[in-house]
Amino acid sequence: MNQVNAKDPCPAGSEVCTNIVELQRLREEITYLASLVRTDELTGLYNYRYFYQTLSLEMERVRRSGQPASLIMCDLDHFKSINDIYGHEVGNLVLSHIASLIQKAIRRLDIPCRYGGEEFAIILPDTALPQGVRLANRLRLIVGKALINAGDLVFGVEASFGVATYARGDCFNEKEFVDMADGYLYMAKQQGRNCVCHTPFDE
Repeated sequence: MNQVNAKDPCPAGSEVCTNIVELQRLREEITYLASLVRTDELTGLYNYRYFYQTLSLEMERVRRSGQPASLIMCDLDHFKSINDIYGHEVGNLVLSHIASLIQKAIRRLDIPCRYGGEEFAIILPDTALPQGVRLANRLRLIVGKALINAGDLVFGVEASFGVATYARGDCFNEKEFVDMADGYLYMAKQQGRNCVCHTPFDE
């Protein structure tokens, strides 16, 4: 659709056409509302709904192309303590900061999402398991080294990660794929946190 601006002629032939300006405003509002449908307002990452839509499409692409896709599930360690001690405003600042770190560390084709609460999900197209695990470990180090500045407060956070991969020939569905990566995330929590667990592979 062609861009409309105030210099365009009025469809009704009038020299003064306020409809053009109104049309511009409505288009901008539609664009904004469309972004809200798929974006988490706090972090700027894609939201839960968009995550599942995109994961389904990516798994279909794997079945057609044969190129694997990996999924990283990430959860901030002891996040409840941050909210309890410092308050939810500081907790929200932490979530926004971690989201920014994730966005800077991944490729443009990767899909970072806020899965819920303090949990993030990253869909990695054309990515085998070893590469997905390497990225998860790199993110773990980035998060662990970063400092959160909240007024007079300066503190660090850590995160746990689970990684799984979907390849041609695999028979599980979207929920099972997420459950698999989430299971490895739970394993990382059980093993002491601040680590990456994943489907075994030959190093």
